[in-house]
Amino acid sequence: MTTTSEAWTPPEGEPAAASAAPAPISPADVAEAARLVSFGLQAKLLPARDAEYGELVRRYREDPPFGRLADAVATGMGLVVLEVSARAGMAVAAAEDSVFAVRMGDYSRRAASESADRFLHGLAHLAVAALAFPRPEDLADDGYLGRVTVNGVDAFVRQACRRLEERAEAEGTNTDPASDAPGLEAAWRVWARRSATGATKDARRLSGSTTGIVSKAVSFLVDSGFLQKTSDDSGGTYRTTARYQLQVRDLAGGAAMAELLDLGVVPVSDGTPTLAPPDESDDLVADAGLPFHAL
Repeated sequence: MTTTSEAWTPPEGEPAAASAAPAPISPADVAEAARLVSFGLQAKLLPARDAEYGELVRRYREDPPFGRLADAVATGMGLVVLEVSARAGMAVAAAEDSVFAVRMGDYSRRAASESADRFLHGLAHLAVAALAFPRPEDLADDGYLGRVTVNGVDAFVRQACRRLEERAEAEGTNTDPASDAPGLEAAWRVWARRSATGATKDARRLSGSTTGIVSKAVSFLVDSGFLQKTSDDSGGTYRTTARYQLQVRDLAGGAAMAELLDLGVVPVSDGTPTLAPPDESDDLVADAGLPFHAL
């Protein structure tokens, strides 16, 4: 599309048009817009790896009518466009009623048969998000890459469990509610009692152990294009992708994350957790977000 900074005027003696008619939308334009959305649904694909995808991203950013058309196609499919860029491609999130929605509840029901385990899978996702983006500036920085490890996530949750137990004892409320009751106060009891690294006779990790639960959570995030595995160290080491940052940013401020961060458990960016002194926790703990829907 060619543009010029000088306004066009009709030749002398010819009447000016009352208004410029918008350019018609062609079937080819609709097809290309839908093609761009289809690329966006391929979570692991990036524009740098596909020339057609890269060209459509460029057109989206440089051709506003085409960008609006692509947005409309996505909206009609129940998708929310988070960003369209060379770094993330067309990053989309599925609305709750979208056929493309992958609900955490559906994931956890596939991953675990008991309701307590389903909540623990949600808690693992919550901890991964907190460890991946420990400070608000990390979540806001497009160039930031977070790092998490399976063992680090488990250790982070266990520190939160100890902090919750200490708080309950100090408040005289250290009772033992039903294991499937909602909230972190019940979850810490279930997580703390669960074996961290239980294994079968042939040394396979038990899926019900806490590191097994974390492993399933990060595998789900890898399959969704949110994490990339970098090594087998510490039970598995992973780095974040632009898509994950956008998802976490979009869902920031959830109640479950706020409850976790209120404990003063401060994650750091090397994949391991640490505890902040009580009087410094408000300054050190970031308002992060989470790819987590209440189960």
